[in-house]
Amino acid sequence: MSWVGTGITFVITWWMVFFMVLPWGVRRSEEPEPGHEAGAPENPRLWLKIGVTTGITVILVTIFWFVYDTGWISLRDTPA
Repeated sequence: MSWVGTGITFVITWWMVFFMVLPWGVRRSEEPEPGHEAGAPENPRLWLKIGVTTGITVILVTIFWFVYDTGWISLRDTPA
């Protein structure tokens, strides 16, 4: 797989994992201030979620690259 293909796979996988990680540990505010959304999280901890997402994505893309590079799965042989 080329670097471009690996990069595209990384970006797509990163966003999919990010949307799966986003709801982890979300707690709504008990008493929101006037003008604030009642369902908004109290402390979203986005930097932690970005770090976790990046770590999970690196592992997944590395596994996919290894499986593809060794020939266990060939995307060229799939019927159109």
